[in-house]
Amino acid sequence: MENKFLITVVGIQEIDGEKDKVEVITTGDIKEENGKKYISYTEYDNENPNIKVNTVVEFDENCVCIIRTGDITSRLILEKDKRHSCQYSTIAGDMMIGVFTDCITDSLSTNGGELFVSYQLDFNCDYVSNNELHIIVKEKV
Repeated sequence: MENKFLITVVGIQEIDGEKDKVEVITTGDIKEENGKKYISYTEYDNENPNIKVNTVVEFDENCVCIIRTGDITSRLILEKDKRHSCQYSTIAGDMMIGVFTDCITDSLSTNGGELFVSYQLDFNCDYVSNNELHIIVKEKV
């Protein structure tokens, strides 16, 4: 991976009217292959830099798949107007969650751009939160 791009990942979670925002800025790459686009980057834990997570975001106009490998692993499928059950790993352990995706918008090219996804999470079929994922990709200067 050449890490030619600056990647900003913003996650917003709303639970019971309270919003929580997490922002990660890292370097990575974007490519397009066989009608799909791929963003790849590595995240490091702020408190323990030995914890590393490699992320690949694979997407087209209707589906975003976020695959995380390394010290934390997960596969999150975000498909417009569909609900998926996904395994999600955290430091505290693994869990199965339900994901229903409302919106996917993409202005990304191999030169950068933005990807936006809004979705709802449930746990054991009980509503948990509304979520937004916003990924901004810019060429490094």
